[in-house]
Amino acid sequence: MNASSIPRRRRIGVAAGRFARKRLGITVAALAAASVAASPAGVGSAVVAADCFDRRTRPYTSQVDGHLHFRPFGGKAIPFDEVVSYLRKSGVHHANVFGIGQKLPAGSGCTYYLDCPGTPVLPSIKNDVVNGENYLELQLTDPHLTLSMTSFDVANPGSIPADLAMYDEEFPGQFRWGGELNVVKAALFHNHHEPATPEDISEWAAFMAVLEERNIPLTLHSDLGNDQEPTKYLHLLKRVLDRYPHNKIVWAHMGLSKELTTMDPRVHIAITKRLLGEHPNLTLDLSWRVLHDQYFTKPGVRRLYARFLDAYPSRAIPGTDFVASANKDYAVYKEELEVTSRINRDLGDEAFRRIALGQNYFDLLGLKDRAPVICAARPTPG
Repeated sequence: MNASSIPRRRRIGVAAGRFARKRLGITVAALAAASVAASPAGVGSAVVAADCFDRRTRPYTSQVDGHLHFRPFGGKAIPFDEVVSYLRKSGVHHANVFGIGQKLPAGSGCTYYLDCPGTPVLPSIKNDVVNGENYLELQLTDPHLTLSMTSFDVANPGSIPADLAMYDEEFPGQFRWGGELNVVKAALFHNHHEPATPEDISEWAAFMAVLEERNIPLTLHSDLGNDQEPTKYLHLLKRVLDRYPHNKIVWAHMGLSKELTTMDPRVHIAITKRLLGEHPNLTLDLSWRVLHDQYFTKPGVRRLYARFLDAYPSRAIPGTDFVASANKDYAVYKEELEVTSRINRDLGDEAFRRIALGQNYFDLLGLKDRAPVICAARPTPG
């Protein structure tokens, strides 16, 4: 498919990508070697190689950030290498490199969509291209970074094969995650967001087959509902799960949002348990401080969710949902990592190891990394 067949608002210019690739001067073989070398090297491997992880003396903050936006919706971004320094200072050894697949128009003066109602926030591949170039320039070994494809317009899936072809041409083999893609995100309704319909979802088959073949997980933002209708959009997620049972689907924020603040946690947990039971390839994403601020911080509620995660220890990954706009700094990232990690304190050892220390994340990606075992509690002297 040639570049002229790509919708104008999504076109980035194949020539620009070719220039970036030539400028970097990296062969496919070298990229593969770098990818193999990235996982076991550096500080992260030292942590994994430790005899055991002592929860009494070590931080409870997650060592994996499975939901991190290196690019903002609009305006200037924090430099890529500076975000990497935030991870190192925080003890995060693995992270997903999300762009943001929906950009505010250049020149709009907007950094965040909620500050600019009526301004369109539309799918674009630009952020992913910038992330890919920065990633290849740095050639990091620690932290281990995983590039993610965030540009797919799932409400207009006919455009996705062309996007996939561009990722493959410009960054062969480098993008190993998909999303965060918006199936339905009510917060964006005032910015021309078009939710996917059940009919749209049925037309995902071509690109979902590619993701399945390549063993690529896919993070989907699919609101569960709102305070007036808590399960209004549940049928959309179920459509995805029923239609594509062999794809690794990661449900961003467990479907919760600022529009859904009053749902009975027991009802939410019951729905989520049913989904996990019916769909073995579904993983929960625990990112975004909204989960803590609106649910986990309430008396007794965090304990309910911790018991739920203890019962499904292999079915969740952590994340901050930090968005690297230039008006933020390390203090903001550090706080968001700490807040989103507070649930870890209430987890049993197995869930803590698999979620906070990253084993579930490693398994999703097929990495050889192993999270350390938890040190056995020493008996109290009599």
